[in-house]
Amino acid sequence: MLKEHFKRQAEEPAELTKKKNRPAGRGQVPDGMFRKCDGCRKVVCEEDVQKNLYCCPECGKHFRIEPRVRITLTVDADSFREWDAGLVGKNPLGFDGYEEKLQQVRESTGLSEAVLTGEALIGGIRTAIGAMSADFLMGSMGEAVGEKITRMVERATRERLPVILFCCSGGARMQEGIFSLMQMAKTAQALKKHDEAGLLYVPVLTDPTTGGVTASFAMLGDVILAEQEALIGFAGPRVIRQTIGQKLPAGFQSAEFLQKHGFADRVVKRRQLRKTLTILLQSAGGKEYDGKTI
Repeated sequence: MLKEHFKRQAEEPAELTKKKNRPAGRGQVPDGMFRKCDGCRKVVCEEDVQKNLYCCPECGKHFRIEPRVRITLTVDADSFREWDAGLVGKNPLGFDGYEEKLQQVRESTGLSEAVLTGEALIGGIRTAIGAMSADFLMGSMGEAVGEKITRMVERATRERLPVILFCCSGGARMQEGIFSLMQMAKTAQALKKHDEAGLLYVPVLTDPTTGGVTASFAMLGDVILAEQEALIGFAGPRVIRQTIGQKLPAGFQSAEFLQKHGFADRVVKRRQLRKTLTILLQSAGGKEYDGKTI
């Protein structure tokens, strides 16, 4: 009897999943047609969200978006060319179950790693661009992520290109241990050479940008932009509160808080971001692409 009880419990999730994935019948709402905003708590139409650049049409909250959508919203139409598409992470420490987890995430996201890099035109200016994915193990930085960003920056330095990088990460990837932490120094060194060549680097901090990413390439820009209300910090607010034994100020670790205290140069709404990046590229001496190399 007890055995049958646990058997029924194990079967219930599968039945629920089957029901959830069924096509909507008469009188039912299809999956993905609406979403609930975490900001205003209202239910909004997904089509309206997409038309509003993946922001809530009611309160303006910026939803997280995947790298290809992010790049499409930012660059000139059909100008993006991916770099290092075949570079993928492995399992340097032999962490149990890690390779299977990577494969599952690759299948669910359609990405090979937590960052997408390449080149594109922004306002007609040839630019190296990267975007991180919160859906790929929370955008965590492993060996492959650090290598892809480093290669992008080094190639941009050789070809004298500015770099735009959309940061979104929970920090270093725990399954890769010291190999993950080493990426902080590697990416910082590549950006130092890019800076010494007199080239522009603009990180755009999106929700969330934390941990080892904040402690390395996310905060090394010539101009640091942030999306509104993005969570930005190193350790989480709960850890900080317990460590210092004090109540944290309102809005702590928000993009607006960082701008007020000098850690970010400007908080930019998504609708204004492309225009802002174009102005920065032009101000840094970027010239319109001549059609020869992309």
